[in-house]
Amino acid sequence: MTTGTPAPFTAADYQARMDRAARSAADAGLAGVLVAPGPDLVWLTGYHVPADTERLTLLVLAAGQRPTLVVPTLEAPDAAKAAGADAMTLRDWTDGKNPYDVAAPLLEKSGRFGVSDNAWAMHLLGLQKTLPDTSYVSLTEALPMLRAVKDAAELERLAAAGAAADATYEEIKKVPFAGRKEIDLSRELADLLRRFGHEQVDFTLVCSGPNGANPHHAPGDRVIQDGDMIVLDFGGLKDGYGSDTSRTVHVGEPTAEEREVHDVVRAAQTAACDAVRPGIACQEVDRVARKVITDAGYGEYFIHRTGHGIGVTTHEPPYMIEGEEQELVPGMCFSVEPGIYLPGRFGVRIEDIVTVTGADGGGGKRLNATSRELAIVG
Repeated sequence: MTTGTPAPFTAADYQARMDRAARSAADAGLAGVLVAPGPDLVWLTGYHVPADTERLTLLVLAAGQRPTLVVPTLEAPDAAKAAGADAMTLRDWTDGKNPYDVAAPLLEKSGRFGVSDNAWAMHLLGLQKTLPDTSYVSLTEALPMLRAVKDAAELERLAAAGAAADATYEEIKKVPFAGRKEIDLSRELADLLRRFGHEQVDFTLVCSGPNGANPHHAPGDRVIQDGDMIVLDFGGLKDGYGSDTSRTVHVGEPTAEEREVHDVVRAAQTAACDAVRPGIACQEVDRVARKVITDAGYGEYFIHRTGHGIGVTTHEPPYMIEGEEQELVPGMCFSVEPGIYLPGRFGVRIEDIVTVTGADGGGGKRLNATSRELAIVG
């Protein structure tokens, strides 16, 4: 597995992203985009700032206007070092002053703006008070495709993150499972993700026996037993881009029913991955997976969407779910993760990250390559 550090994104890369965001906003009938600390700000500018800071930090993007970052004076030196700083104008404000008076002149007085989803309510309310004729809509609603289509450098990082998750799975299968607590295996998964290059671990789910019927079960003190089916779901960020994979393993020999359920999920996951191609709606991926499971008699036990986008966060648009009519385009990356969950008994989930390729090169490519067979562990 390649573990080298990829080349950093350049100021030109960030300039292109900010320009694209401004154009997309104009095309959507918005006066601009307002970006608070969080993944959108990192993706657009390379500037990392704690998302829980109470001081206003706001990137303002609008067509025909130079990108401007409103930032607290005490954080301005760090903002000036960001990779995309050369493409922005910095406007700082000092404690004791009204930051909305600094931001307001950058906004149209009666415009409608897209706002990053994690913006603080008090900052949005502050802007509304200063500019009462403005209105706001979340970026997920207004510009869901803003980060959805990845370029070659982003795809390279996502592939490397997937390979690191695959290496983690291959190693965890070698350790003892029976007689150990879920939380101990969860910590071991986290250690392995870091060993294989992840700087951030977002989740390491170990859902054993009846806990496997809860898709988001938090690993606890349950001791894994012989005969348990175990859902493993883990991921995080490597070089700023996400991994997310699920495999289901079994302690000792499974029953015929357990094998049958696993086979159904594997068939559904394969069919959904095979269905990926440019031009189909996101909901079609969900429909394909759901039909396989429903036809096998387990439809009521598939209780979540088939997939979610991935990039600088491990969950982001687009979503593979009924009602999502956004068409797939080359460069999109998302999970395909159908599951069956039998309450009080066990669950099965299989998940790969898939990227949409060009029509001539096939419909989609998996970024995870580990076996999807039911693995037997000790």
